[in-house]
Amino acid sequence: MSDKTLKQSVEDELSWEPSLNAGHIGVTAENGVVTLTGHVGSYIEKFNAERAAKRVKGVRAIAQEIEIRLPNEKKTSDDQIAKRALDIIAWDSTIPKDKLQIKVEGGFVTLSGQVDWHYQRTDAEFSVRKLEGIKGLSNQIQVKPRAQASDVKNLIESALKRNAELEAGSIKVSVLNGRVTLDGKVKAWYERELAERMAWSAPGVVSVEDHINIV
Repeated sequence: MSDKTLKQSVEDELSWEPSLNAGHIGVTAENGVVTLTGHVGSYIEKFNAERAAKRVKGVRAIAQEIEIRLPNEKKTSDDQIAKRALDIIAWDSTIPKDKLQIKVEGGFVTLSGQVDWHYQRTDAEFSVRKLEGIKGLSNQIQVKPRAQASDVKNLIESALKRNAELEAGSIKVSVLNGRVTLDGKVKAWYERELAERMAWSAPGVVSVEDHINIV
């Protein structure tokens, strides 16, 4: 695929995404590397722009340079953001709220603490990143290890084999102290993300290093 075609495909996907205004987003493409520039009015728009670009066939890497320019009426103090973040996490019964901490500085939110499952980590991030007024989010929540490496490896490999969208034989899994490393090759970004999500779904996984290449 030519750079020009890839650039147009990403622009079309951004325009197709209903959750963001793509009018102020610029796109360049070079050898499969897509750079997003410009500005949006919220953190969730920036997040969704990157997610939309990753859906496009031929995108191998993304340079995220979009700025967040909050409208005056949406600018929120750090203490208000912190309170809203605490409230929205408290409303989600799947998240162990007593094990999490929230820090807000200059509109940038940091989540920390320890949970039993990766989905609890991602649920907390998903809830908070939708809040108005935030400029960025760092998820430093850790998952407690609680399974043998051999069990984790077998569970992940079995899950990969069951999935019809993946060629499991092209992905290699290694596990050490709850840390999973994925190697191999896939044909599209969504396959890479799918393999990573499946690795995170195994019990006791504390981190996933994704070295899978898109070819």
